Amino acid sequence: MSGRERVRAALAHEPTDRVPIAMICSGINEPARGRLEAYLRRELGMDVDAWLARYIDVREVGPRYVGPALAEGEDIWGVHRGWTSWGPGSYFEIDHYPLAAARTGEDLDRHRWPSVDWFDYSVLPARIAAARSEGDPALIVTNGNIFESAWYMCGFERTLGDLLEEPGFVRDLLGRVTDYYVSFFRRVLAAANGGVDLVFTADDIGGQHGLLMSLATWEELIKPCHRRLNAAIHEFGARVVYHSDGDVMDAVGGLVDMGIDVLQALQFSAGKMDPAELKRRWGNRIGFEGGVSVQTTLPFGSVDDVRNEVRMLVSVLGRGGGYILGPSHVIQAGTPPENVVAMFETAAEAGSV
Repeated sequence: MSGRERVRAALAHEPTDRVPIAMICSGINEPARGRLEAYLRRELGMDVDAWLARYIDVREVGPRYVGPALAEGEDIWGVHRGWTSWGPGSYFEIDHYPLAAARTGEDLDRHRWPSVDWFDYSVLPARIAAARSEGDPALIVTNGNIFESAWYMCGFERTLGDLLEEPGFVRDLLGRVTDYYVSFFRRVLAAANGGVDLVFTADDIGGQHGLLMSLATWEELIKPCHRRLNAAIHEFGARVVYHSDGDVMDAVGGLVDMGIDVLQALQFSAGKMDPAELKRRWGNRIGFEGGVSVQTTLPFGSVDDVRNEVRMLVSVLGRGGGYILGPSHVIQAGTPPENVVAMFETAAEAGSV
């Protein structure tokens, strides 16, 4: 099967030749990528990208940015990031929140909001064709993260406080962000003309031990925004992939209700997250992607630990279809290259269940 056939069949709960594999909302951080590169060149004579292409069934496409020039480290929302070193490597962290002082609708009016006209969508058919020519993968566009885009502009702690103390302001802010994403993805999917299979949406609403806010607050302020975005995406026949780290078990029923098709990340080392319970309660309504722990098993387990975890996830989440295997997030520095190789090799060998 091609990657696209494999992903589509799995999410339709139909038989596949093997479990699909992806790295959605993932990657390999330095210096882990450097260690993996050295290992692969020594053992197989291949670089990382060529080796990953053997396994990955989902690739990203998107329009071309043609908007106003952005400062180095600045995104379309006016958020600025800079490199913060942790020793052997660094992370790209927010160092400027453009709406940190905003308190009113008038303050929001004065902000420079992004426009969907800042992108050239006419390039999408050619980009889709080019991606299809390389193994016919399933194609995904990104990145509908509504609550995150809002707090990136205002600050995390401040936005969590505003959910309780200034819900009117938050509702206005989230509404503007949602308006943008609805218009953006409609433009993308119209130009793609059926060539895009998946749309990545996100909002981290879980921490290590539970939700970051009350379920009632999420239901009132954030869920309606995603419901509106998901409905717009479904107009074009694409499936919605929704990402959240952490323990989101208490919200999964609401996530299903708001129209997601695939729950992504699957941080089973957090709180009440349990693969068997997810499959039992919601496996007939949604699919799953991710699950191999970048917090415990991949960095600290043995090769056998990794192989056993992959087999367990395929057996539990993949039974009857509905599962795309991948790491639970970005593979972190310190992860042995042998463990990364074991994850992909074991998944490819596991077949379908």
